[in-house]
Amino acid sequence: MTTIPAPVVDTVAPAPTTRRRRRRGLGPRAITYTVLSVGLALWLIPFVWMLLGSVKTQGEILQRPPTWLPQNPTGENFAQWFGPLDFGHFFVNSLVVAVVTVLGNIVFCSMVGYALAKMEFPGKRVLFVLVMVTLMVPGVVTFVPLFVMVSSLGLVNTYPALILPFITAPIGVFLMRQFIQGIPDALLEAARLDGAGEWRIFSRIVMPLCGPPLATLGILTFLASWNNFLWPLVSAQSEDMYTLPVALSLYSTGQNATNYGLLLAGSVLVIAPIIVLFIFLQRWFIRGVATTGLK
Repeated sequence: MTTIPAPVVDTVAPAPTTRRRRRRGLGPRAITYTVLSVGLALWLIPFVWMLLGSVKTQGEILQRPPTWLPQNPTGENFAQWFGPLDFGHFFVNSLVVAVVTVLGNIVFCSMVGYALAKMEFPGKRVLFVLVMVTLMVPGVVTFVPLFVMVSSLGLVNTYPALILPFITAPIGVFLMRQFIQGIPDALLEAARLDGAGEWRIFSRIVMPLCGPPLATLGILTFLASWNNFLWPLVSAQSEDMYTLPVALSLYSTGQNATNYGLLLAGSVLVIAPIIVLFIFLQRWFIRGVATTGLK
């Protein structure tokens, strides 16, 4: 009976140079991961302290030395917001202002960006330069003239006063213009040869291709509008028009001391919608930032 010899498998060891390259690559990568991990931990510390402090009592927050974990967790701070302080009313105000501002920026910034990127008209370059110049102007410079205009129009303490000054942002125009400029002109010319007008080209061709920058613009605009404090503080002159940041600053501070537990609980409620929004749109946000300006 003859036996069949087992096949011989040639094992080729990796070249010494390859092993040395892998060892050299592990060092810098480990250092990078360590630095990033430390940076992430430092960035998360205030948020963890805020979350833990929101379920502490005032005395526990002020005790020395401070403690991280709450000794007697309580939901009284959140109960105050959802009870006597009427969190829902302020939430609706902030939501209406933020959503309308986001929709306005998406529509108008896209229109202006499309005109600056794909249309020819007198003064186009001058208009784009003006948009870029406004990016360098601090918002505080236009604060007083803006309030005088709103007051002259009789819009103080109304939703239009909170929305109209921010309905179109220069950064949004720049973002959309840079992305739309990368859309091939041949695609638009083919639509014009088929008889499509500019509005149809914009709504049926350009806008469906602008998912990433629109998501980026939406997140940035929502974040700015949701966290806006100074302008709502001045233009909203009654409790009925207060937004969440204004209510958070006014109702967490008493005559003698600040209620830190109430302040931290309100901060948790303010940032929660932003975190949820970013989680759902983070993929589009990263794509929008990565592709804007590339051709």
